[in-house]
Amino acid sequence: MGVTMSDFTTSTAPADVVRRQYLASATGDLEALRTTLAPDVEWTEMAGFPLAGTYRTPAGVTANVMEKLAAGWDDWIVHDDTYVVDGEKVVVLARYTATNKATGKPINVRVAHHFVVRGGRIVRFEQFVDTAKVRDAMTP
Repeated sequence: MGVTMSDFTTSTAPADVVRRQYLASATGDLEALRTTLAPDVEWTEMAGFPLAGTYRTPAGVTANVMEKLAAGWDDWIVHDDTYVVDGEKVVVLARYTATNKATGKPINVRVAHHFVVRGGRIVRFEQFVDTAKVRDAMTP
């Protein structure tokens, strides 16, 4: 029996929760994105990345990460292509593409994301990315 979209939208399986987060981000639906995050979420953007730091609460994550990316970049997209699932841990190999609004320079960079999902919500996120390529696109 196949999985229907309604099953996917309510599934608490870790990979499904992570995929819903990416889809919400891609469509700019921050309200839907916040529903994938636990109230005590810890979201870490890598040292050297323009938004480096650890953010807490769903509102804190969307305000300090997604909204700032949208303000500084055109068409920021995470192309999630490979999922590796080990219980509550989900590692996603992906690619960022975007164009920096200030410089007009594009990025196309590989990235790895590590999620921990419990009770149908993301409790922890850690980003791994070539920060030099992102910063190069931000430098005139």
